[in-house]
Amino acid sequence: MKELFRIIDRSRLEPPIQEKTKKILERIASVESKIHRKPVEEIHFHEIGGLDSLVDIVGAVWGVEQLQIEKVYVSPVNVGSGLVKCEHGILPVPAPATLALMEGKPIYSSGIERELLTPTGAALLAFLGSEFGSLPRMRIEKVGYGAGKDDLAQPNLLRLMIGRLEDLSENERVMIIETNIDDMNPQFYEYVMDKLLGMGALEVFLTPLLMKKNRPATLLTILSSPDHLSPIIDFLMKETTTIGVRWREETRCCAARQVISLETKYGPLRFKLASWKGEPINLSPEYEDCKKLALTQNVPLKQIYEEAKKVALLFQKRS
Repeated sequence: MKELFRIIDRSRLEPPIQEKTKKILERIASVESKIHRKPVEEIHFHEIGGLDSLVDIVGAVWGVEQLQIEKVYVSPVNVGSGLVKCEHGILPVPAPATLALMEGKPIYSSGIERELLTPTGAALLAFLGSEFGSLPRMRIEKVGYGAGKDDLAQPNLLRLMIGRLEDLSENERVMIIETNIDDMNPQFYEYVMDKLLGMGALEVFLTPLLMKKNRPATLLTILSSPDHLSPIIDFLMKETTTIGVRWREETRCCAARQVISLETKYGPLRFKLASWKGEPINLSPEYEDCKKLALTQNVPLKQIYEEAKKVALLFQKRS
């Protein structure tokens, strides 16, 4: 992993691309470490050590950034079946690392005796995927296909559909999952929140509270779709110090959201445009873009925000 990190650090990739690529490699190393019962530092990337695999990972991360994709929805994945030959010998399909990386995600096999999902592909889907399941209601704008070299009994294609979610102002059902925790290292919460969001949670937040005998504690609340209830409860019971979890189903409505780019005197900025029943209701600048402009233009961040507010106001008046 250190060797791959050195290659990434010496590249001319933007820092966010480098960091996301490293996180994907770290995720693969983590599952390989558990499978082989060795420290992460001793793990050899036999299957993804080649330059082509590194380019696959970097290219996918870079592509999502360049296309300004807000969310990636992944359909249930056909993993294949049979056996595959690798550096460790003959392994069943899906490979152990693939299964570990797809834990909590919907997979299936149509009976094709071929490895249809590799550890590299699984790591990309697990990291980039915002939600797994059925196709959301969206207006398609572009469609792309990537063809594999093998001749299979079904189309050997990866299909990417880019579009905008339809107005989500209508009601939807969500699960509210909660637990009170008073005995966990507070440093663990960052890890817990990242894992929950990676599993498909819609929102994760913490609330300080006082329990009986005035013990300070934290209320961990997760919003998720009903499909993610079981894996989230399983995660909370295994990886936090809670001994009980409660949940309920509620109804929520959301404004439709899209990202637009507007020119400012300091450079282009992305804004999140929220609409309710077809009418714009809020336009806010993306923090990361404002931060980047502040650093590159050597301008105070609050000054960038003031300029962003002026541009947003002009846009809303024109609209």
